[in-house]
Amino acid sequence: MNLTQAELKEIVYNFIVYGDFLVGVPFGGGNVNDTYQLTFDQGGVRLYYILQRINHNVFHKPENVMENLARVTDHLLSKIHAAHMETRRRTIRLLRTPEGKTCTFDRHGNCWRAYVFITNARAYDVLETPEQAFCIAQTIGEFQLNLIDLPGPRLHETIPNFHNTPKRLEALEQSIRKDEAGRVKSVQREIDFVMDRKDECSKLVKLFEEGSIPERITHNDTKSNNILIDDLSGEGLCMIDLDTVMPGLSLYDFGDIVRSGTNPAEEDETDLSKVGMRFDMYEALHRGYVDMTSGFLTPAEYENLPFAGKLITLEIGIRFLADFLDGDVYFKTRRANQNLDRCRTQFKLVESIEEQMDKMTALL
Repeated sequence: MNLTQAELKEIVYNFIVYGDFLVGVPFGGGNVNDTYQLTFDQGGVRLYYILQRINHNVFHKPENVMENLARVTDHLLSKIHAAHMETRRRTIRLLRTPEGKTCTFDRHGNCWRAYVFITNARAYDVLETPEQAFCIAQTIGEFQLNLIDLPGPRLHETIPNFHNTPKRLEALEQSIRKDEAGRVKSVQREIDFVMDRKDECSKLVKLFEEGSIPERITHNDTKSNNILIDDLSGEGLCMIDLDTVMPGLSLYDFGDIVRSGTNPAEEDETDLSKVGMRFDMYEALHRGYVDMTSGFLTPAEYENLPFAGKLITLEIGIRFLADFLDGDVYFKTRRANQNLDRCRTQFKLVESIEEQMDKMTALL
């Protein structure tokens, strides 16, 4: 969705903003929502905001997304204030409308939200050093730690069964049966790869059902470019893209940062020789995450840290494969076969994780 400057201005002025609107430009490379960075002028000082459309084809109840987001960010702000930490950049800060609402709807029925842009920080698609990995893992662990005592009712499940790997497998099997885009014959090798690991898909769900792993409040989309790193200090600042914050398992978050943080290649890399798990990055992620979570992880959570990376990588590959078979209807694509390339990258990374599982387990 490409909006004109007049349309962006009309939407953002539904929120309480300061200064005069100058320009809005597309921002980031997200696969789901449409995002713009807006620049305002306030007496010669530049102010920056993020304006984002919530994709209602993915999030069917945007009001639930925003209720979760408001509760979580307000709680995080209270934690930050209590610790006498700098608040400006430690969590995203939502803008409100004059009526106190956290979102607004345009004339087409699209739901929009806005928040303060965090300056002098960036997110990395590919992590460059173990120090970055350590800081990012700390940020994820601190996020989970700070939300343990979130008051009130259980958060909404903004996407039910989001990380329920057996359900994702069922969806893939349904996509194979339907073969909507006529692509099944071209991906039999990828289908066989999944089916060879079918029994492992239910491991974490079974541990949760038997009570060994508790439900927690988790981010659920902890790829490396959803964590901001300070440009100067190099420390992890905060989590962004909080649409999927909801009840989940701690291992989902750790598994996803292993998936995205250890691989030196892009998510849709076509040269699979570049894909693999960098063990030094995994070790740094393990240390950083445990540094913040050792006080609350159960033995089963801790023992399954190595497996979590494999499972979530396999699960994301399953999702890319299912979307490819369905005709590329969920994830944004910019070229032909991009979802298939994403799938193959994940599966190559699974193989690399499997080859290093003994070393990962030894860290325990």
